[in-house]
Amino acid sequence: MPSIIQKLKAGLPLISDGAWGTMLQQSGLTPGECPELWCLTHRDKVLAIARAYVEAGADMIETNSFGGTRYKLEFFGLAERVREINLAAAAISREAAGPERLVLGSMGPTGKMLLMGDVTPDDLYQAFKEQALALAEGGADVACIETMSDLEEAGLALRAVRENTTLEAVCTLTFERNTKGEYRTMMGVSPTQAAEFCLQQGAQVIGANCGNGFDAMVDVVREMRAAAPQAPILVHANAGAPQSVNGQTVFNEKPADAAARVPALLEAGANIIGGCCGTTPEHIAALAAAVRSDG
Repeated sequence: MPSIIQKLKAGLPLISDGAWGTMLQQSGLTPGECPELWCLTHRDKVLAIARAYVEAGADMIETNSFGGTRYKLEFFGLAERVREINLAAAAISREAAGPERLVLGSMGPTGKMLLMGDVTPDDLYQAFKEQALALAEGGADVACIETMSDLEEAGLALRAVRENTTLEAVCTLTFERNTKGEYRTMMGVSPTQAAEFCLQQGAQVIGANCGNGFDAMVDVVREMRAAAPQAPILVHANAGAPQSVNGQTVFNEKPADAAARVPALLEAGANIIGGCCGTTPEHIAALAAAVRSDG
């Protein structure tokens, strides 16, 4: 299969998939359940989500493994099942993707703070290594290190992937606008700093996910593109800003609203466009139609 870089060189921008948490909740995942365990206990439902994104027109499918490190799984008493869960997550998305689409092995933050001394750098490295090896074994093509806020943690994840697998690496951070109107991660990292650091650490693709709707992502992409003129940039945007309705968080941006931002995102420098919180296969279908119409 062509690599993600080869696919981008072939022409049109690529479409990624959308939210997994949103779709799992719609499929019956309840508060307090481990989403990743569903790869073992509700395999058919996880596979159906992946297939829905394929049918919507996604060129790549993530795995249901965002919280798949031992540090996230230990909260559910599952720290010793890292390999089993990640292997299953990758195999499910591989089955849905078939031979023509890429599988992105989702690797989210551990929730541990290096600055607080919760863990050592080697602890995090070993946790990411364990997850990356299982995702690669299960059939992933790419490690999608996502929703990061701390450059040191992102760097450790990238090194674990680079030194122990042959997976390509995507690395995205999550930015929010501060009181000065600047986009920064929770740890104060700018899109410029993120782009430069991730490329130095071996990421083939950089980008941003979560934190913002499609409209706000335009500015984030533009700043990253200025810092990294040649690097492929991926965007996984939320379906607008979160709203609290009857005690539940909802995202109100419609598929057509997301699709309307595609020309601006492409002009800003995005090469891969997909969704994060609140997005559905309908959003991805709209994005795919907009990208292919623009192309």
